[in-house]
Amino acid sequence: MSEAEAATMSTSTDASEEHVEGQEHPISTYLWVWLLLFVLSVGSYMVDYIQLQGLLRWSLILIFMFLKAGFIIAIFMHMKWERLALSLAILLPPLVLLVFIGLMSSEANYTFLTRLTFFGGP
Repeated sequence: MSEAEAATMSTSTDASEEHVEGQEHPISTYLWVWLLLFVLSVGSYMVDYIQLQGLLRWSLILIFMFLKAGFIIAIFMHMKWERLALSLAILLPPLVLLVFIGLMSSEANYTFLTRLTFFGGP
């Protein structure tokens, strides 16, 4: 749309068209993220194919998982283009829950080890 045509349109129509234009993102962004997700998935499968074991295996699997989830949330769920307040309102509660799960896991390990110490174990 040229500037002359935009000037002749009413303000309500112009505002709605600007809103639509602001929501469009280049297809190349989506294709690059899709390719990156594919590469991260290949890396995740290679962890199993190479048969890594122990802490390295689980660390790599979790790193790949969080990277893929982060790209999906940022690009395909359009969180990258949202205001900070909305992003924090959506992302902060699950992060707080993860912190609480970590605290409960630590407490559960302490309780289990205390019971083994005082009641004996197998």
